[in-house]
Amino acid sequence: MPSPSAPPPLRLYTRQGCCLCEGLQERLQSLEPAPSLELVDVDADPSLQARYGLLVPVLAVASAPAAGATPPAGTAPAADAVPRWRQLPPVPPRLAGPRLAAWLAGHGAVSGAAVPLQHGAGDGL
Repeated sequence: MPSPSAPPPLRLYTRQGCCLCEGLQERLQSLEPAPSLELVDVDADPSLQARYGLLVPVLAVASAPAAGATPPAGTAPAADAVPRWRQLPPVPPRLAGPRLAAWLAGHGAVSGAAVPLQHGAGDGL
């Protein structure tokens, strides 16, 4: 997990050839600072494929592990030290730039300071 002041990591459930997934990934990566983003292909895991099906893209944010759950050096983390993922509501497909950053901040996924690297015709609604 990142430091307490760093935004929590995001997980993007996706599949190959999904233009909505690719678009959301690009819009997330255009934020400054870009959030830590883990891509998960739902087609690589039958349980994820059954859970998400055609619902992708699905964005989730890491929840902090339990306080004091840091394992001793050389040992595996306790089950409660592993971050849990909280699924966010569907991201509007045309949301980008400052509005995307505000939406993410409103859902506890990034700091309110994230801004787009470049402004373009696709920013905003």
